[in-house]
Amino acid sequence: MTAWGVEPSKVKEFDWWDEAQVDDTAFTFTPSRHFSGRGVKDRAKSLWGGWSIISPEHRIYWSGDGGYGDHFKDIGERFGSFDIGFMECGQYNANWHQIHMFPEESVQAAIDVGVRRAVAVHWGGFALAQHTWKDPIKRFMNEAQKKDLDIIMPRLGEVFQTDSSSANWWIELP
Repeated sequence: MTAWGVEPSKVKEFDWWDEAQVDDTAFTFTPSRHFSGRGVKDRAKSLWGGWSIISPEHRIYWSGDGGYGDHFKDIGERFGSFDIGFMECGQYNANWHQIHMFPEESVQAAIDVGVRRAVAVHWGGFALAQHTWKDPIKRFMNEAQKKDLDIIMPRLGEVFQTDSSSANWWIELP
């Protein structure tokens, strides 16, 4: 961040489970399983992670980007349930399975963490992996229905509330 001109005093590095309090909201950096680095010389110099965001009004979980593992159960045990969880779902491939969840694993991760409602994220951008654009959301939705997980699928960029309903808007797209 400082290489981009951000003042060092405005940058806070986190290790897994580190917390920052902003007014009455606690932000905790949670584990994720993903390789770190983007270049040849920066491997293993940073952590990938998600976020637990807890205020008096809401309990939110953001899975971050990563593969399925026991860390989801650890997060659920540590924090209890969440009102809503934003779950990584997309850009998966058998060759990247350790660092990107299949949609069915995204649903299981939401259950392990204890989210009441789940939103699939990381799927509606561009097709980096070798699956169709709609495949992640179809598989996520089907698995959520099988496992009785309440989901919400807002349109891309749509502002929504935790109690909003959603339609299967992507079905009609080419």
